[in-house]
Amino acid sequence: MPREIDKSASQEVSSPDYVGLVKFLIEPFLEETESLHIDCEHLTSSSKVWLRVAFDTADKGKVFGRGGRNIQAVGTILKTAANNANQFLHLDVYNSDRDLAKSKSQYKKRSRPRPPEKNQVIL
Repeated sequence: MPREIDKSASQEVSSPDYVGLVKFLIEPFLEETESLHIDCEHLTSSSKVWLRVAFDTADKGKVFGRGGRNIQAVGTILKTAANNANQFLHLDVYNSDRDLAKSKSQYKKRSRPRPPEKNQVIL
């Protein structure tokens, strides 16, 4: 008699190695592979994955490609891997390690508008 297989256990997919996948896809475009910095954050409560990638600005053209084709292809591969693992992936790309550190403070808005300068004419 054929044995029944528990499909729920066999279909359970572990989380992909996003850091290894990003290194594999982006390092060929870089002059110095040491300039690549990757931060991977798994949000367990909602199965979301946040990937932050930073590299030297000199390699920006190669990594992004003409019209952004290279980075779009990298994003598509990563999102497909996440989709197969029933996860949602968000990819952020920064130009350097400093941008990665400043990213959270960059989007703070002022609570009130700046006052006009002395020589500025207001209409």
